[in-house]
Amino acid sequence: MSGKYSLLFKIIVLLFFTSFNVLAQDELANDGKEKIDMSPFSNSTNHWYDFFTNSSVIAPLPGRPQHKETEITQIADNILLFQRDNGGWPKNFDMQAVLSEEQKEKLRAVKPILSTTFDNSTTHPQVIYLAKAYSITKIEKYKQGCLKGLDFILSAQYENGGWPQYYPPLPENNEYSKHITFNDEGYVGVMNVLKAINDNKPFFSFLDNNQRKKAKAAFDKGLDCILRTQIKEDGVLKVWCQQHDEVTLLPAWARTFEPPSLGNDESSPIVLLLMSLDKPDDAVIASVQGAVKWFNDAKILHTRCIDDPTAPKYVSKYKEHKYDRRIVHDLNAPLIWTRYSELKTGRPLFCDRSGEILYNMSDLGRERRSGYRWYTYAPQAVLDAYPEWQKKWAPDNNVLEN
Repeated sequence: MSGKYSLLFKIIVLLFFTSFNVLAQDELANDGKEKIDMSPFSNSTNHWYDFFTNSSVIAPLPGRPQHKETEITQIADNILLFQRDNGGWPKNFDMQAVLSEEQKEKLRAVKPILSTTFDNSTTHPQVIYLAKAYSITKIEKYKQGCLKGLDFILSAQYENGGWPQYYPPLPENNEYSKHITFNDEGYVGVMNVLKAINDNKPFFSFLDNNQRKKAKAAFDKGLDCILRTQIKEDGVLKVWCQQHDEVTLLPAWARTFEPPSLGNDESSPIVLLLMSLDKPDDAVIASVQGAVKWFNDAKILHTRCIDDPTAPKYVSKYKEHKYDRRIVHDLNAPLIWTRYSELKTGRPLFCDRSGEILYNMSDLGRERRSGYRWYTYAPQAVLDAYPEWQKKWAPDNNVLEN
């Protein structure tokens, strides 16, 4: 075979195997042997299907299926389609939705609109997913989408280390979008992305040293902000508010039913993040100790918050309420906490859309009573993890025995 035809033969073979590898990658992502957990997207997904909204670019189509978790390339393609030009994502969509061509065109058309957020567990799950999708398929566009999302996370961080609810912030009538926001694990979700990079998780192996240095610096600043925002009353460290002012770092109002308070639900993943740190310093140890002591003091016994399906259906401007919620006394109930506790007094706290402070869930209107999660079991995970953590990092100071 002449040199000319030998070269042509090699090119044909190379093209064949390149095509074969691409097909093999798609097959790997869809053959049922590989899948990526979609549960981190559940908050936004549920909002898309359950709430009435005029702000969504596209609405759910009735009777449409979802992509299976094994359909990695299809889901990753959806994630790239929803990604906006600045690298972030809007909230309250289903990344597993089987989209129509018309829906896809609408999503392409709004890419320049920067309603990008960390709210309702948005952006950080997409970055993790694309990293995992690339590690499985080696499809370059997933890597590039992940890097763009990571750059968005780094750009959105305040100089004081915090992250806002939205970046860029929403117009002036939503000032709380600028606040440092722990709600819906937005902040902690971002920190877990950065921690995964710092911990050298295999699905982030494609990052270079410069990207890793930036992630480490952002994590350290984020950790410092967590420690600085922890609420201290009469010299005693407690927990965190859902949101903190981005300048003063003090607890702040968000929506009219989300007052400055001690947030038992949102603080729990913060403490679990702190407890996961290797070789915590004295400040982190003190932070965990204060929060654990608070959770133990704030626990509620013999109480359940139940959904009552016998209540008549109620349709508000936001959603259809198929049940009501009420509190019952139960000697066998597990420990429970209210989502909010009042600053200074520690009393269980509730709030209607009017902004009125209330002290019993039953005093709320039906829309807020059944449309918001007022009780939580989240701190139990912290109390369960504490004994092992305490023996390792604070062997001489068990705050549950004091």
